Amino acid sequence: MATKLYIVYYSTYGHVEKLAEEIKKGAASVEGVEPKLCQVPETLNAEALGKMSAPPKSEIPIITPKELPEADGFIFGFPTRFGMMAAQFKAFLDSTGGLWRTQKLAGKPAGIFYSSGCQGGGQETTPLTAITQLVHHGMIFVPIGYTFGAGMFEMENVKGGSPYGAGTFAGDGSRQPSQLELQQAFHQGKYIATITKKLKGSP
Repeated sequence: MATKLYIVYYSTYGHVEKLAEEIKKGAASVEGVEPKLCQVPETLNAEALGKMSAPPKSEIPIITPKELPEADGFIFGFPTRFGMMAAQFKAFLDSTGGLWRTQKLAGKPAGIFYSSGCQGGGQETTPLTAITQLVHHGMIFVPIGYTFGAGMFEMENVKGGSPYGAGTFAGDGSRQPSQLELQQAFHQGKYIATITKKLKGSP
């Protein structure tokens, strides 16, 4: 039976979604792993999103909390809001109280990826504060550490991400994930998929 890895994310302007797509490719490169992209529900109305000049949402399916136990592992992605996860993703996690009470997600591995507006905008505080959500569910946080190798030490070009997980900088919204940031996202997908498969005990 395939190892199911759910890549669950929220993306306002598409930056997190681009990382998610690359993470899925990385996960899919691991034999026996079946990655699935899912979005969490939007909490803002159309008028508010219009004023923010947010583009229309993609056709990626919206996930519900009751679907989470189906997965063997997760990689959660969200943009940064004042150094923490966006409210949309927090609202989704706040709706998982039933799963928390029964500890349905306990023991499942989970990684984190993210996007911020600038280099001091939360590339480390966002995943660090998000870990509390995993802890209360009993999930196992899986950072990428420095397994990405030389790409972790890039100094000549702007690069998001950290040992906590893959990341990108959105700037004013016009900057898109760089090739190196996408490579790091691919690596994270492959790395966490491999660990999830091992924890499941799949051959």
